Amino acid sequence: MQHYAFLIVDSDFDACFARLRTAELSYWADPERSKPNEVHHNYGGRGIYFEDPCGRFLEVITHPYVDR
Repeated sequence: MQHYAFLIVDSDFDACFARLRTAELSYWADPERSKPNEVHHNYGGRGIYFEDPCGRFLEVITHPYVDR
């Protein structure tokens, strides 16, 4: 599976997450889509997966996938 991930700051994550919830769009905590309506906390950050209007699978995260 291919997806596009974006590393963003916490305030942008909050804004993105709020827009997804307001629009009642689906989101997941994992790329397998087995954890709907959850936020992951990998590596001490927050992240979600979702589809854009064209069907691309996107991820926004607040911390890179590396140990601190």
